[in-house]
Amino acid sequence: MFEIFIKGGPIMWPLLATSVTAGAVTFERAFFIWKERRQRKPELVEKIFAAAERGQYEQAAAMGLESEDFVARTLAAGLAHRGISFSNAVLRAANRELKRFGRGLAVLDTTITLAPLLGLLGTVTGMIRAFGLLGGSELDAPSAITGGIAEALIATAFGLGIAIVALLPFNYLNARLEEARHEVEDAANRLELLLNRDTKDTRQVP
Repeated sequence: MFEIFIKGGPIMWPLLATSVTAGAVTFERAFFIWKERRQRKPELVEKIFAAAERGQYEQAAAMGLESEDFVARTLAAGLAHRGISFSNAVLRAANRELKRFGRGLAVLDTTITLAPLLGLLGTVTGMIRAFGLLGGSELDAPSAITGGIAEALIATAFGLGIAIVALLPFNYLNARLEEARHEVEDAANRLELLLNRDTKDTRQVP
């Protein structure tokens, strides 16, 4: 494997750095998703809704602020600022939470784009080397010429391989980000309906 890597030419080192970076981001994000799933407390979110339905807003906010569940924290931020602007408070808290889910996606996206381009650069430099030998004194050494072609093909293969492998966690993490966004929006809309109903009932009392 090391011999193949060396035959790929100098462009293999940037490809290696790209693959290591993508791998590190993937493992860190996988641990983050696993940790967030363990910290989810759907029953606590239901308790927050129940407390809000009873009009116990301070108690509901306190439960959410002490939680490690990102949905509960978002709802708590909205309840804590319901007198000023519930929607803006929820939006700000949701953006803060979702930013954590989106961390690292830009690196993987860059890897998916950069790796094939580096492989293409290796292809070009390898072909330049091969064609350069055709006009030189090493024309009688076919191995030297084929070495340049091999350099081109190896770099291309590694670049495409890195992009393909990085595409899988990138799509998975994007799906988890959208899932988290949906959970936050659904919970926030449900809580807002409860608050609007309570406000409407209060106004109708003579």
